Amino acid sequence: MPANIPPIKRFAHHLLVFSLIAVGALLAAVAIKIFLLPNQLIDGGIVGISLILARLFGENLVSYFLVGLTIPFIILAYHALRRIFVIHMMAAVLFFALFMLLLQKVPPFIGEPLEVIVIGGAILGAGGGLIIRNGGCIDGTEILAIIINRKRGYTVGQVILFINIFVFGAYGWIFQDWHIALRSLMMYIVAFKMMDMVIVGLDELKSVMIISSKPKELGEVIIKELNLGFTIMHGRGGFSGESREILFIIVERLDLADLKEIVLKEDPRAFMAIENLHEVVYGKHAHLTHSKRTRSKLLKGKI
Repeated sequence: MPANIPPIKRFAHHLLVFSLIAVGALLAAVAIKIFLLPNQLIDGGIVGISLILARLFGENLVSYFLVGLTIPFIILAYHALRRIFVIHMMAAVLFFALFMLLLQKVPPFIGEPLEVIVIGGAILGAGGGLIIRNGGCIDGTEILAIIINRKRGYTVGQVILFINIFVFGAYGWIFQDWHIALRSLMMYIVAFKMMDMVIVGLDELKSVMIISSKPKELGEVIIKELNLGFTIMHGRGGFSGESREILFIIVERLDLADLKEIVLKEDPRAFMAIENLHEVVYGKHAHLTHSKRTRSKLLKGKI
């Protein structure tokens, strides 16, 4: 946070962050203790390795395995990443271990495999997403993935996927039951998608670049019909050398179909490049999910 923030607001901000991390850790602990462990399912990464060891040596030891296996990654993160991330990670791991101990006597959820996979995966993903959204994590493999990404160029997702292939494969090989490994993988996919929803939010934003021979007319129609603001960028055709104006627009997924219809109706030869956006930040306006009118003012520089 900026240094000029009053101490009370700074304290309130940190209190809120750690409270949300605690809630995320509680959800993750509920998913693992009530859904995964009783049904012999595992998660990926360090959590998955901890669950494998817990099944071998005792389910009550899962918290100790998690903390013990995470300590080397915390040390690694301390030297390679931001200190505040290390603090948030330590808080998340300690909260998670505490809640796992407190949930020892809570009855398990016994149901159909599909129910366990969907419900348990959704709760686990929601908890993990809440922790990551507030600057922490409970899986040390994410630290390793970030460092490998910086050193070797592989994406974080590629490294985590590579590690988890071995984790789920080892689980099936150790217990000679590939059905539980496959169900664990399915649960991991559910958790991953839910985590992504929590981190990014339900409102999907798209960025659209429009190249048209009628940029002025298009801009007027877009403002009139969709009440969307846009930015005009000046470009030049690489083949023709012709100068032209390019419209850059940020739009919600639900409005994208209307935008494409309007553009192609006005100029059937228009070219559109569409990309996914996870977040739009403008000054103090973070995690932007405003209405069309607010976004229009924002992109025009009126707020």
